[in-house]
Amino acid sequence: MTTIPLSVLDLASVYEGSSHANALADTISAAQQAESLGYRRFWVAEHHGMPGVASSAPAVLIGAIAAATSTIRVGSGGVMLPNHSSMVIAEQFGTLVALHGDRIDLGLGRAPGTDQLTASILRRNVGAETVDDFPNQVLELLAFFGTIPPLENGLGSRVSAVPGLGDSPELWLLGSSDFSARLAGMLGLPFAFAHHFAGGENTPEAFRVYREHFTPSVVLREPQSMVAVAAIVADDAHEAARLSLPHGLSMLRMRTGKLPARVPTLAEAEAYPWTAEETAWITQRNGLQAVGDLAHVIARIEDLVATTGANEVILVPQGPNLEAKVRTLREVAGAFAY
Repeated sequence: MTTIPLSVLDLASVYEGSSHANALADTISAAQQAESLGYRRFWVAEHHGMPGVASSAPAVLIGAIAAATSTIRVGSGGVMLPNHSSMVIAEQFGTLVALHGDRIDLGLGRAPGTDQLTASILRRNVGAETVDDFPNQVLELLAFFGTIPPLENGLGSRVSAVPGLGDSPELWLLGSSDFSARLAGMLGLPFAFAHHFAGGENTPEAFRVYREHFTPSVVLREPQSMVAVAAIVADDAHEAARLSLPHGLSMLRMRTGKLPARVPTLAEAEAYPWTAEETAWITQRNGLQAVGDLAHVIARIEDLVATTGANEVILVPQGPNLEAKVRTLREVAGAFAY
């Protein structure tokens, strides 16, 4: 069996009939469980305007998780950088590092994490994003943290982030295509690929692009990469497929343009009138992820490591409740002897 570091990405799911408070409490509880099981990192993702996701303010939630744990690394998977001023993110994560030391990760994404209208409100209509905006923002962050020398416009010298300068988190670039893979390689930064929602033939290609363009930097001398995979461990394949229905239905609704809603309960998802085409889509998606009995889940994780060359795997545990997610984390950790 492959020995590889395991981490966790949690979406702070808000289930139908539950509350934001319950969702956030479940996320903190999952982080504590992950820490006790030996996972390396626990990340949360920025989303906006989605009733089924409570992690819209990653820095705030990361602070709460870090305060409730003691050893596990805590971070973002990720902060959608174009939604923010680089200086604000530097100050937020510099503050987290000042409070919690070398346990904080800053994963950066280029997507808005929401629809275009919400993105325009978040960004106060600053104008259309260009292809250069995200790379420039990443460089600004590195300058604010003091990782690279100050920029010509004075960022990092005449304009400083406090906290921030000298309080750098571990910075990752996240992606679901080869854009961030190429950028992470060129900048010599760690790279994480979102196979859990962009899985397919482009997954190994993104890792190839990253390694091909990797240039050693003050951050990394060699490539460092991670692959994210949705995971459900159950007694058998049929039960795992059943437990996947709530999140599967949520994703299906988003893909078909329906208004966002909370994650349906298992009973609601089972009662939904699935068409043959929708069922086939769920089956295909599960086939790309790690959904099944423990042996199948472990085999899928090992296959992803073999095909991507990733140095680390970040699980996205799914299911209709916290108990189902924790079972997945516990059994996978046990199988890898964590």
